[in-house]
Amino acid sequence: MTTTVHAYASPSADEDLVPTTIERREVGPHDVLIEIKYAGICHSDIHTVRGEWGPQAYPLVPGHEIAGVVAKIGSEVTKHAVGDRVGVGCMVNSCGNCRNCKAGDEQYCLNGMVGTYGATDRDGTITQGGYSTHVVVTEDFVLRIPEGIDLDVAAPLLCAGITTYSPLSRWGAGPGKKVAVVGLGGLGHMAVKIAHAMGAEVTVLSQSLKKREDGLRLGADHYYATSDEATFTELAGSFDLIINTVSAPIDVSAFLGLVTVGGAMVNVGAPAEPLPVNAMALIGGRRSFAGSMIGGIPETQQMLDFCAEHGIGAEIEVISADKINDAYERVLASDVRYRFVIDTATLS
Repeated sequence: MTTTVHAYASPSADEDLVPTTIERREVGPHDVLIEIKYAGICHSDIHTVRGEWGPQAYPLVPGHEIAGVVAKIGSEVTKHAVGDRVGVGCMVNSCGNCRNCKAGDEQYCLNGMVGTYGATDRDGTITQGGYSTHVVVTEDFVLRIPEGIDLDVAAPLLCAGITTYSPLSRWGAGPGKKVAVVGLGGLGHMAVKIAHAMGAEVTVLSQSLKKREDGLRLGADHYYATSDEATFTELAGSFDLIINTVSAPIDVSAFLGLVTVGGAMVNVGAPAEPLPVNAMALIGGRRSFAGSMIGGIPETQQMLDFCAEHGIGAEIEVISADKINDAYERVLASDVRYRFVIDTATLS
């Protein structure tokens, strides 16, 4: 028996989101019913509902930064119990059998991971996301939110947190390493916090210095404006790792010039346009230009545990559901410090 729940949905690519109701599937043997408490607003939500990353099936409920409490479990669930504090990120399913899934890299499932919204689930239905009061997810894709992180500041960790933690961990951010973060937004501010907690020397590279005080407060050691050409001269060859969080075109080759010999620049921002690279910017310093997409379930749990251990949560502005469309416009105008989070109690 399905359950009708309150939600906010996009009716089409060019209309505002509106209140609605949707059906959640019956709780199966391996399913978990989550009462959603908070849902973060990610720039990806805006790209997706506006059709900028391809055509969508509407109406579409976005949201893949979900934090809540287990309300019901299936008869064979062993990983979670009613009352547990849990989260759901960008995926709700994968094949579970390919080599990537078996390695804990479900986000790179060779048969296609199932996104939290706008994707075709294993039963043929279109997934609907976290701008809703409840969601049903198979237990393997439900994360434990440790005590020590409030649910509202934990919600953005399920995307912004893991998106930055994964490359910082994989490319060895830590003591003795110099890490630069391009952009101080929803992703960038988490990258600064996490890299600082890992023990790296952290520099923010932002278009201007208007967020400098914030950057230093969040854990950056240095802050430079990329609109100043002297920045690229002064910092040439400085960084072991650059994390680019910006979802807009940048001069990749210029930023690669800031990477030391053998270092890497990793893109986690996802602009719609291609990012051209001058091959000599790579060859001239044995540099790597790489990409990284969220993290697998084991690594996402590792990130949550790390954040709890270090007292890390997102910097948020909690809003009611009727402010979602305003929040979208403010995200596009870079007018948020640093993540909007919806209080889902206001949906009903």
